Parts: sequence; structure tokens; C-alpha cells
Amino acid sequence: MTTPAATPGVAAGPPDPESILRSRQFVALLVMGAIVGVPVAAVAYFFLDGVARVQNEVYVNLPTSMGFHGEPLWWPLPWLALSGLLVALAITYLPGTGGHEPSEGLKSGGVQPIELFGIIAAAFATLSLGVVLGPEAPLIAIGGGLGALAVHLIKRDANPMAAVVIGAAGSFTAIATLLGSPLVGAFLLMEMIGLGGTMMEVVLVPGVLAAGIGSLIFVGLNSLTGFGTFSLAVSNVPVVGTPTAGEFGWAFVIGIASAIVAAVVFRGARLLRPVVERRRISLTPLIGLAVGGAAIAFQAGTGRSSSDVLFSGQSELPTLVGHAASWSVGALLLLLACKAVAYSLSLSSFRGGPIFPSMFIGAAGGIALSHAGGLPMIAGVAMGVGAMTAGALKMPMTAVLLPSLLFATDAIALMPVVIVAVVVSFVVSMHINPPLPPAVPAAPASSP
Repeated sequence: MTTPAATPGVAAGPPDPESILRSRQFVALLVMGAIVGVPVAAVAYFFLDGVARVQNEVYVNLPTSMGFHGEPLWWPLPWLALSGLLVALAITYLPGTGGHEPSEGLKSGGVQPIELFGIIAAAFATLSLGVVLGPEAPLIAIGGGLGALAVHLIKRDANPMAAVVIGAAGSFTAIATLLGSPLVGAFLLMEMIGLGGTMMEVVLVPGVLAAGIGSLIFVGLNSLTGFGTFSLAVSNVPVVGTPTAGEFGWAFVIGIASAIVAAVVFRGARLLRPVVERRRISLTPLIGLAVGGAAIAFQAGTGRSSSDVLFSGQSELPTLVGHAASWSVGALLLLLACKAVAYSLSLSSFRGGPIFPSMFIGAAGGIALSHAGGLPMIAGVAMGVGAMTAGALKMPMTAVLLPSLLFATDAIALMPVVIVAVVVSFVVSMHINPPLPPAVPAAPASSP
């Protein structure tokens, strides 16, 4: 029996994913993904190194060289105002509006190569000068843009599928090297993009390959430079036992509380954002000053460093957990309040990612609740990290995996209570958060 010919004028159906996986074109995508993983990892590495160096120079070395004994109380204010001005200029005048809006969580979307400079400029000014956002969203955008650029340079008339797959591979590489695990990066990108079904393998396999090669590049660059790997990890974690009934009860409390805190933080940011957008160049530096004010209030109230409130919390999280015994309940509560305010303000006006500040707030909340009794500190931190991530991102699988990555030695014992806290936070968040309105073109900004 002969196969009927295609009917003229009738559009062909969507491509068969299994046919794609068996094709030579897919092998070519794998090779291209592996190649793209190398430069993307190198760019991500040196971007993170540059951010860390500027942070250290501005907040550690410069006060000392100017004759101060430690950081003066007012020190964050001029740098955060400068950050606001630089970010506002990048968003207003450079292509791409500096990347996606962090108050909307992590969003997928193609990045054009022409937008890369604006994304890098806005993210660098945000992250290096103390704003409370993380590097994950800019790295995802940078990786995707570099992947799209590679496809354009290699073959200008490439199939649109190739640009999507290689762009995703670039994003996989950038986020996996930051999180320290290609597996966590894969789950985050899958939940963010909404991958499913057989098409998942078409995007996932080149992405995981690129991420694995990128991780090797990070290790190699660290051995050559000694800068560090910038991956998230908490060492010297005490061993926890089998979860108790009391810990499961705490999982419900932490899940509900995290959902409420995340809703307040993000709703405040979304209410403030349109106000800032109308006069971005004049108002964003004022938002930066307000972020600095929250850090100063914490420093004045506790005598601790403003860096506990400023920055993403990625570097400060291991120290917070490692020295949890030195924190009083009052200091932890003030830390939670000031960090949440600074985080909400930063989400409204700057450019960066929402993951690490949420994780830090969740960890601080878990430590504070452990003082009430019946909740081991590590279990409280793990549940807090997972529940706050679920409340902020609405990505439950990623929220379960991140605490497992943080506390690898206790991952199996902690997993049941973390899952309960994450599911409770996710369900409550979906009920108390209204759906985001459809995107509309931004109104032209008025003169500053």
C-alpha cells in the first residue's frame, strides 16, 4: 500500500519529537549545545567574579582605605543611589529594558543578542552595589542571548527550533553553574518554560549536556584563577534524625507563613513598580536610598553588618546557618523585616533574580522558629528555604530540590518535611495571589 500524498494547500502537522530525536539535525544540536556551553560558562564565571570583586572593593576595602574603622553607618546610601541611577539609565536607553521584571518571578522569553549589553549593564549595577536581588535571572537571560547569537553566527537561516533549543541550552548552562547542579538547573528551566511531554527531551538533552560541560568549565577556571566556583553550598551541617510528628506540624506552619510573606513582598513590589516606571530616572535612586535605609536600620538596631540585609544573600546564607547560635530571636526578627522590605523595594525597580533573597529570608525564618522548641535548626532552615522559594517562584519541584542541594548530607532525612512545607506554601500562594494581568506595552517615561 502506498502512502497518500499530502493534500495540497493543507499545512503539515507539528514536527514529531521522536523523529527529531532520531535525526541528524538533533545530533548537530547536541554538538552545538556542547560548544555553546563553553563560552556561556566562561562569561557567567567572569560576570560573577566581577560582581564579587566590586562588592568587596566597595563595601570592604574602600572604607578601610579612606581611614574608617569598618563600614560607616551611612556607607550603603551613596552606592545604592548610584546603582539606582545606573540601572534606570540602562533600562531607559539601552535595548531590552535591562531584562525581565523581577517582580513577576522568573519568566521565560527569547533574548535577542542586541539586548545583551543592556541586560549585563543593568544586572551588574544592581548586583555589585548592594541591591537585594540575585544573579540567576540575568544569567539565564545572558545564556539564552549568547545561545541565540551562536546560532545566528553559525547559520543565519537556521531553523527556528535550533535557536530555541540552543538558546535554552545557554540558559541551562548559566543557571546550572550558579546552582552547582545541572539537575537543579534543569528542573528550574523546565518549570519556568513549562516543558513537558516528548518535546521536553528535545530541549532538555542538549541543555543538560551544555550545563555539564559548563560545570566543568567553572571547575577548570577556578583551578586556574582561584576565584571560586560561586556555587551555592552549606558545609559542616549537623546530622538530623528521622522527622518527628512535631516537625510535620511545623512544616504546615512554615508553609503558610512563607506563602503570606512572599505574597506581601511581591504584592508590595507590584504596587510600587508602576509608580517608579513613570519617572524611572528620578525615582529609582530614591528606591535605592530606601533599600539602604532598611540596611542602616538593621545595622543600628543589632550592631551587625549591613551586608546581612544587602545583596542577594547567596554568600551570606552559609554564614547565617553556620553561626545560627549567635543570633538572638530579636535580631532574627529585625533581619527578616528589613530584608523583606529591602527585597520588595528591589523587586519593584531593579534588575536581578528572586531566588536567593527568598532562600535567605526562609532560612532566617526557620532559624527564628527553631528557638520556639520542637524544631531542629537545620530542619527549620530547609523547610523555610523550600517554602519561601515555592511561595516566590510557584515552582514546587525546584523548591524541593534547592534545600536538598544546600544540605546534601541530610537530604534524605529532610525531604519528607520539606515536601510538606513546599506543597503547603505552593497551594496557599496559588489561593492568595491574584493572577498577573496580561502584559501591556509600557507607557513612555516622562522626563526625570
